[in-house]
Amino acid sequence: METQIFKISGMGCDHCVKAVENELRKTGIKNFTVQIGSAKVEYEDSSESKTKIKSAIENTGYKVVE
Repeated sequence: METQIFKISGMGCDHCVKAVENELRKTGIKNFTVQIGSAKVEYEDSSESKTKIKSAIENTGYKVVE
């Protein structure tokens, strides 16, 4: 397992947090915490999982900052 903090630009309210949480749930990831501007996610250590997380966040209309 790996834990990573993803910085997210464009978030500004609790609705933004809920939108990201809902998308992350759809991926099957269970251990995460979302705050305005970031998401701390625990996931299986593979590039596929990281890509899936980034895609889920960006599906909500926000940008993952690297």
